Amino acid sequence: MYILSRVRVIAALGLLCCALTSCETITEVTPKADATVAQTQSLGETIYTISKGSHYSDNNGYKKLSTSSLKFEATFDSTAVYKTIAANNQGDINKLYGLSDCNTSHHTNSARFGWRWYNNRLEILAYTYLNKKWQYKLLDAVPIGKPAVCEIKMEDSQYRFIMNGKEVVMPRACSGAGAGYQLYPYFGGDEVAPHAITIKIKEIQ
Repeated sequence: MYILSRVRVIAALGLLCCALTSCETITEVTPKADATVAQTQSLGETIYTISKGSHYSDNNGYKKLSTSSLKFEATFDSTAVYKTIAANNQGDINKLYGLSDCNTSHHTNSARFGWRWYNNRLEILAYTYLNKKWQYKLLDAVPIGKPAVCEIKMEDSQYRFIMNGKEVVMPRACSGAGAGYQLYPYFGGDEVAPHAITIKIKEIQ
């Protein structure tokens, strides 16, 4: 009887702990990584999942950055193929990876790669905010399952986006090293993810 009561007390404490700590994901707070995620990240590679009905991916903890270059390898699988509910939303740009800049919020100044399933192909784009105004340029389409090597170079008054050897230049509001926080995979646009979408990203030094 004593052992049974002890088990019930421990179980009750566990439920109370879950109730006190459960909340919506906040991108500014670093989530506790489980063993699988920690092992994956230790290899410099992370699988990000955007759940059905969501905008944000998992593994999206706050990470401060100060760098002159952000380089990574991104691989999309068949989950990158989707159809939006509203036909005019198909051209909306989803976000891949990048950073806020100039010590401002990402909706003020930022640089990141974007992606979309458009015209029956997976397009990769350069996507920026410059003094609260967003701009984009198409880089190229990439095959499903084939890694795309992407790099953003923070140069004086401009960003240089490079993807598999192709590049575009876009204006920047500041100079010197990029100063801000990491930006992670995000679906939308206006609509949420129609199904779970997984993207593999490996940072390159």
